[in-house]
Amino acid sequence: MNYNELLELAINAALAGGEDILKVYNTDFYVEIKSDNTPVTLADKRSSETILKLLAPSSFPVVSEEEIISNYSERKLWTHMWLVDPLDGTKEFVKRNGEFSVNIALILNGSPVIGVIYAPVKKTIYFGSKNEGSFKLIFEGALPNKINKQVLDQAQKLPIQSPPLDYTVIASHSNLSREINLHLEKLKNLYGPISLKNIGSSIKQCLVAEGLAHEYPRFGATMEWDTAAGQCILEQSGSSLIDLETGLALNYNKEKLENNYFIAKHHSQN
Repeated sequence: MNYNELLELAINAALAGGEDILKVYNTDFYVEIKSDNTPVTLADKRSSETILKLLAPSSFPVVSEEEIISNYSERKLWTHMWLVDPLDGTKEFVKRNGEFSVNIALILNGSPVIGVIYAPVKKTIYFGSKNEGSFKLIFEGALPNKINKQVLDQAQKLPIQSPPLDYTVIASHSNLSREINLHLEKLKNLYGPISLKNIGSSIKQCLVAEGLAHEYPRFGATMEWDTAAGQCILEQSGSSLIDLETGLALNYNKEKLENNYFIAKHHSQN
């Protein structure tokens, strides 16, 4: 199975997971609080089950936020693995603001080589694969029964535009920390007026890759499944996601799956 086939597999899995999420989204769903004090719903669980089934033909192991995670002694032997967040932005899902996504990434020896982020409410999918670029596709009307090359050929290549004139920063709704405020002050000294936008989930990374913002700084806790798909989309569009401790790209399938703080930056030459 080649990377084009794997990309189509991941996109179809993301769309199916998104459909499961929307079925729950339109009901009076119950919100459970996990041991780490984060919310989870039936939508997270159903999406995860569907995605795992649809990724199974690849025969690659999967690390998903909502499933039991293999021990590192086993994981460190994997060359390929899927990283899945079946519902990124559960807090936004609970608020019903539409700012949530499905994240699927294929990791090769610690680096993302395929990335898919699907926003079900907006019917918008971003995807990228190594050496092939990154793309955005908005579905008008009903979703196609199956994604194939003909459908994907309709996508727009990223970046779509040059960033706005005012230096634009994207942050999450729930991560406006003292560190973010200090960072914004530094940016003001460098670039003048700053435009700040608050958006949920990994869609933030996609907007940087698209050219709608200059950067997305994250000075708060994230996990590998929160960033891997977006990092691939950023990198294959010519932008970057940098670990603030190492100065390098974030690395994946670590013993501890938490990320260091990072900044996603737009590097368009448009």
